[in-house]
Formats: sequence, C-alpha cells, structure tokens
Amino acid sequence: MPPTRVVCVEDEVEMIDLIRLILTREGYEVIVAKGGLQALQVIEDVHPDLVLLDLMMPDLDGWEVYQRIKSNPGTKDIPVIVVTARAQSIDKVLGLHIARVDDYITKPFGPADLLNSIKTVLAKYS
Repeated sequence: MPPTRVVCVEDEVEMIDLIRLILTREGYEVIVAKGGLQALQVIEDVHPDLVLLDLMMPDLDGWEVYQRIKSNPGTKDIPVIVVTARAQSIDKVLGLHIARVDDYITKPFGPADLLNSIKTVLAKYS
C-alpha cells in the first residue's frame, strides 16, 4: 500500500523541516509547496490524501487557496487542516465553523497534536 501523501503548504523553512520530520517518521510522504500559487499546482498534480495549509503566505492568502481547492471539482474532496500562527479564537471559529476546514491547529504545536489531527481527519474520509 502506498504511503499517505500530504501536501504541506508553508513558507517557513523551519516549519517545513519540522512537519517533514514528524510525518516521515510516521511513514507519510510529504510534498512541500512554499506558497499558495505553487500549492494549487502541486495539489492539482499530486492529488494528495491531505493538505496542511498555512494561512499567512506571501503570494496568495491561505483562505484563498482553501476556497480554490474547495471550488475545484477535482480537488474539493481533499481534506484540509489549517496549521497557522493565527491563534485568536475568532480565527479558529471562522476556520472550523464558517469555512469548514477539517481541523485547525495553531503554532506552536506538539508532534502528537499534529499526528492526532491528521489521523482523526483521515479516518473521517476513509
């Protein structure tokens, strides 16, 4: 069985390295997109099992990326977990209840938090 493919949309090298380390140790395949425009292309090409999406990026806002993923018939069923430094409760409410992302994780996070979120979200889609 092929590994679960996760696209990590993140522009900070340290965060990319951390997520890649956590996930590859658990057997996930991690594909990195360093901005929103690149993310849309990678998601279209790879059709991953899951997307980890940062909200604050230089070229295209994470919410715009999310809207484009969900409005594209070819990618709308891919689960998305927002991983962001935006920790205010209003941001989390907007993400989970208005935009309906699959989960919302705030930085900094522990490895167990990330892995539990991924496993829970993937279980909903299997």
